[in-house]
Amino acid sequence: MGLSNTIPLLLLSILMFGVLGNAQLTSDFYSTTCPNVTVIARSLLEQASRSDVRLTAQVMRLHFHDCFVNTYTCALNIELKACEPQGCDGSVLLDAALADGVEGEKEAFQNAGSLGGFEVIDEIKTALENVCPGVVSCADILAITAEISVSLAGGPSWDVLLGRRDGRTANRDDAVAALPLGPDSLDILTTKFSEHNLDTTDLVALSGTFAF
Repeated sequence: MGLSNTIPLLLLSILMFGVLGNAQLTSDFYSTTCPNVTVIARSLLEQASRSDVRLTAQVMRLHFHDCFVNTYTCALNIELKACEPQGCDGSVLLDAALADGVEGEKEAFQNAGSLGGFEVIDEIKTALENVCPGVVSCADILAITAEISVSLAGGPSWDVLLGRRDGRTANRDDAVAALPLGPDSLDILTTKFSEHNLDTTDLVALSGTFAF
C-alpha cells in the first residue's frame, strides 16, 4: 500500500478516537445548517497553500496531534467520579488560560514552536462564522481540513464524519505523555500508537510524513 493510500486510512483510525466522546458522527451533519462548509474550507486552504508548501502537512499534523491526546473530562457525582474520554475535540487550538483550567496543549514539548497552520484554521473559522454563525465546531474544521490537505497533497479523498463538539479544556501534561517524541524507543512508540488501535504501519507512515 502506497503512502498516499495509507495516510487517509490512519487518519480515519485517528478520527475514531473522538467518537466515544461525541454524539453520532455523520458525513452529512451540516447538510442543512451549513451546506457549503467544505467548499469554503477548501477554497481558503487552497489559497493559503499556494504561498506555503508546508501548510497541508502542518494542517494534517494539527489534526493528528489533536486526536492523539486522549484527555479525560471528569465530573464528580454523589457516588463516583465518571470520566468521559475525549479526542479530536479541537483542544490543540486552545490558548493557555490557567484561570479557566486550560493549560494549553500548544505548550507541550512536542508542540511548542513546531505546530503550524493555526492561521488558516482561524481564517476558515471566521469565514464560516460569517455564513453560518455558531454552527461548525473547530474540531470538525480540523477534520475537514485534514482530508482536504491529503487531497491537495495528491492523496485520495474520503467522506469525513462530522458532528464533534469542541473541547473547553486542554491538558499540557496529557499532551506531553501521549504524543510521540523523537528520542522514544521503538517499544515506547509502538505502545503509544497501540493505545489508539494504530499499528506499526500507521507508525511508519506518520513517522515518515510528520516531524513529531
